Amino acid sequence: MPSKSIDHAFTARGLTGAASDPTHAGALSFMRRKFTKSLKGADAVVWGIPFDAAVSNRPGARFGPQAIRRASAIFDNDPQYPFQRDLFEDLAVIDYGDCLLDYGNHQKTPGRIEREAAKILKSGAFLVSLGGDHFVTWPLLKAHAATHGKLALVQFDAHQDTWFDDGRRIDHGSFVGRAVRDGVIDPAHSIQIGIRTHAPEDCGIQMLHGNEIDEMKAADIAAAIASRVGDMPCYITFDIDCLDPAFAPGTGTPVAGGPSSAKMLAVLRQSGGLDIRGADIVEVAPAYDHADITAIAGATVAQHYLGLLAEKRAGN
Repeated sequence: MPSKSIDHAFTARGLTGAASDPTHAGALSFMRRKFTKSLKGADAVVWGIPFDAAVSNRPGARFGPQAIRRASAIFDNDPQYPFQRDLFEDLAVIDYGDCLLDYGNHQKTPGRIEREAAKILKSGAFLVSLGGDHFVTWPLLKAHAATHGKLALVQFDAHQDTWFDDGRRIDHGSFVGRAVRDGVIDPAHSIQIGIRTHAPEDCGIQMLHGNEIDEMKAADIAAAIASRVGDMPCYITFDIDCLDPAFAPGTGTPVAGGPSSAKMLAVLRQSGGLDIRGADIVEVAPAYDHADITAIAGATVAQHYLGLLAEKRAGN
């Protein structure tokens, strides 16, 4: 196999260009991108945050980054569907590895995530974060807002995550309310897609409930998002439990009645007109997964983030 390489994550000489590792072998970085802590020359950075101490139901999302990286190996080296291009022909992407967190001192977790995210963003790179439970989005939002200003939030989720807390609580169900109260996001330009639970307050954020999007086409959902966000810089957070458990069983708080992975990926595909400044995929918990169904969905969400970025950089 003269055209094949192996362990591209370590042997790559540059940050662009497709890998050619066998799907079943080789170092499992995200989509075979080079593992490095050097941010020099990187247009985008993929970073894992293996934290799940904030969950209210089933733990295990600390293993999400590993699972998503493993699942991403299924992407072959042909032009990436549905973008019809080699995403890495001109887009320099690295896998920055994981955030080092002290499992015995969770109060230090948000500061550690925020500081390291700020360092990455300072380089000018676009940051794609792999959770981890949904609490990690709170320090990520703070770091992005410090760089880009107040943000519109585009949240794919079965839960509103607007439960009240005291500003210090480590909880994956309250970060949105905290972000509104602290002025990190603008609720008038923020939207939640796939909501299938109730919380005491909506914080002024528009919601598209699960039963609503069931009756909508992907193009209509994407149009509703674009209308709400407008020209504001936005941050996309995708909780994998937005999807119905049939498409994402491997998560901590599954809720029946959700959309398919195909439909939500189609919405993402049609969201290239948004001014996206950062994005994450969270709550993949592989211990409850089967045949990597959830991890593959999560990896494909992250692949779509990079596809939209590559498309924008290419001017089409």
